[in-house]
Amino acid sequence: MGLPELKSATYDDLFDLPEHVVGEIINGRLVSHPRPAPKHARAYSRLGGELDGPFDQGRGGPGGWWILDEPEIHLMGDILVPDLAGWRRERMPRLPDTAWFELAPDWLCEILSPSTARVDRAEKLPLYARWGVAHVWLVDPDLRTLEAYENQQGRWVLLATLKDNEPVSLPPFDAISFALGGLWAD
Repeated sequence: MGLPELKSATYDDLFDLPEHVVGEIINGRLVSHPRPAPKHARAYSRLGGELDGPFDQGRGGPGGWWILDEPEIHLMGDILVPDLAGWRRERMPRLPDTAWFELAPDWLCEILSPSTARVDRAEKLPLYARWGVAHVWLVDPDLRTLEAYENQQGRWVLLATLKDNEPVSLPPFDAISFALGGLWAD
C-alpha cells in the first residue's frame, strides 16, 4: 500500500489563511509565513522608495519601470509574492486589471528573514530562474547585506555582495547610486 496522494494547493486555499499571514503556492504546496517584522518591512519600504522616483516615476533617473510592493505573481502553476518586483514598461505597457500578474518581472527583491530565508533561497530562486527573471536582489536586514544576482541561461550568477553602508549601483538599476545603510532600521 503506497502513500496517499497529496492534493495540490489551489488559489482558493489562499483565502482560507488568516489575514496576518502571507500565503504562496510553491511547487503545488501551500506555504505561509507571518507578515514581515518591522526591520524587514522598513528595508523593503526604503528600497522601494529609492527605486520609485528614478525608475517608476522618472525623477532623477531614466524611468520606464513599474516598481511594486508585494505583487502576487501567477506563473507555471505557482503563486508567489516577492517583497518587491519591477517590470520594464516596454514589456508591460500597462498594469493588469486582475489582482495578480501573469508576466514574470524583470527584477525582484526578497528581504530575507529567519522565517523566509530558506524558502526564498532554496525554493523561490530556482522558480524565478525558470520564469526568466533577469535580476534578483536578496537583502538581509540582520546581516545588513545585499546580494545581486543575474540570470544567465537559467543559472544565477552572483554579481556583488554589498554590506553595511556601501553604495548600491547594480543592474538593472545602475543608472543611480544610493547608500545601502538607508535600508536599515537603526
